Amino acid sequence: MEALAGHRFFAYEGRIGGKTRIVVKKRKPLVADALSPVYLVGAGPGDPELLTVKALRLLGEADVVVYDRLVSEEVLALIPSGATRIFAGKVARHHYMPQAEINELLVGLARSGRKVVRLKGGDPFVFGRGGEEAARLAESGIPFEVVPGVTSASGCSAYAGIPLTHRGLAHSVRYVAGYTQEGEIIDLNWASLADPDTTLVIYMGRTNVRRLGEQLIAHGLSAETPAAAILNGTRPDQRTVVTTLTFLADRVEALNVAAPTLLVIGRVVSLAEVLAWYAPDSADHDDPGTSKVP
Repeated sequence: MEALAGHRFFAYEGRIGGKTRIVVKKRKPLVADALSPVYLVGAGPGDPELLTVKALRLLGEADVVVYDRLVSEEVLALIPSGATRIFAGKVARHHYMPQAEINELLVGLARSGRKVVRLKGGDPFVFGRGGEEAARLAESGIPFEVVPGVTSASGCSAYAGIPLTHRGLAHSVRYVAGYTQEGEIIDLNWASLADPDTTLVIYMGRTNVRRLGEQLIAHGLSAETPAAAILNGTRPDQRTVVTTLTFLADRVEALNVAAPTLLVIGRVVSLAEVLAWYAPDSADHDDPGTSKVP
């Protein structure tokens, strides 16, 4: 019977050739034998009401939720009390759990037979390293599903009253990462980014905001270009700083707040004066040094 180890069988008494025998047969796998998919779920930028219906359902069904630093407390409160929570957060230059360990954690949890939700701030496939996690799961033969979330670019800018495109002001949008996985600024194509007809949305740019601004100006983008920093976007403590590219670094550094920060640079930022609708008392608009774009 050693040759049967590792397989699933059932046995029964039967008559073969007129004699009673114990018959052993390999049984077909049941649905319950299959591994549950790992769900890579976007939690959005913070407001729990921005969760998709599918994301909310999966959170309610989860056995284990592996979450990162950008998931808001309001979203975490939706996780059932009986589910295991595992923090796998990362901050620029400081990783509570390195990405390689997160990948292996997901593989191990899936193989344990539990229903696993990997909950990521924003959208898993927009600067969320969800592609790396999905690739490791695929390599390990583990099924997975991706549940898109509202990415910070669209969620935070909308809550700040900044449309990313607007006729006559911007006809394209570019998403940019403000630093590499090592925590240093990316060697970007600055000349390409310094386009006055494009809205730049910079994720994870707070630490390198001064160099970002200097490089854009050096490569031809007007120093008077409207710019905004949105801290804790879509959350009750959202704060929006509206200024120009010249003063953006000074304003962000003066806040001295280690909070999720999204930078938006482009003429559309000028519309925040009129279109800001969420928590207007938290908006902080410059008096000196701010250009009004006609």
